[in-house]
Amino acid sequence: MTGCIVCIGECMVELSPQGAAGQYGLGFAGDTMNTAWYLRQMLPAGWQVDYLTAVGTDALSDQMLAHLDAGGIGTDHVLRRADRTVGLYMIQLTDGERSFAYWRGQSAARTLAQDPDVLDAALAGADLAYVSGITLAILPPDDSARLIDRLSVWRKAGGKVVLDSNLRPRLWEDTDQMTKAVMAAAAVSDIVLPSFDDEATWFGDATPAATAQRYTAAGASQVIVKNGSGPLLALADGQTHTLPPDPVPSVIDTTAAGDSFNAGYLAVRLTGGTVVQGLTTAAALAAHVIQIRGALTTLDAATRASLIG
Repeated sequence: MTGCIVCIGECMVELSPQGAAGQYGLGFAGDTMNTAWYLRQMLPAGWQVDYLTAVGTDALSDQMLAHLDAGGIGTDHVLRRADRTVGLYMIQLTDGERSFAYWRGQSAARTLAQDPDVLDAALAGADLAYVSGITLAILPPDDSARLIDRLSVWRKAGGKVVLDSNLRPRLWEDTDQMTKAVMAAAAVSDIVLPSFDDEATWFGDATPAATAQRYTAAGASQVIVKNGSGPLLALADGQTHTLPPDPVPSVIDTTAAGDSFNAGYLAVRLTGGTVVQGLTTAAALAAHVIQIRGALTTLDAATRASLIG
């Protein structure tokens, strides 16, 4: 079983704290790019994982594309903008929990959905498209609507859409705009991967089950509710599954915890695994990732095998 996945969003320069106080390491990351990175590592070699974004034509953008290429992520659909460059974020850690400072106002990625023909070309060869609430948030409203429209057309032709709601109110004009856009994307999605804490805050959901039911009512056939240290909940094809949390021995940096979880779940499901197998692998991968600094790590063969079980 093989196929092609296109992840859509923004890859940024990442500054992550290193061992000594005040020292930072430079890398490249971003929510949908993190998921692409771990999908490429968790899926068999025959799968294609592509990334759709926009970058500049400067040396830093060149380094970013070289990083994606080295990670086995396809860059044929990356747009180049001579008048822009890539965004940057800095990770700040307190007892392993991360917060971010961003510099992305003129990021080239904000222009990725200007041309419907570009979107259609990127989707044409894919079996599954992966987007997030952050993808929608960084785009001008008309471009965000255009992306949702092209995903809807492509889905009607047989494609599958996956959405991580990834609610980040600071990126939106107001929370009403955010919730409406996310639910518009959910209406054209087959799988939704929300985080309960955010959904409870911004949608008022009382329980993870309420979150799952809201996205199922919007049209998703699978909803996987991440729940921090609480039990995971999946509502898939009318069946409810739960998975209690396993203790994590140490938490170094929670950056990309949810992004890697999504990759682990999708990799198992796309290769024929069950919902419960997907949840188990996803939780194990996320637990592994939060024990390293920064968003991305490279999995050796033994680690990958242990995660897949």
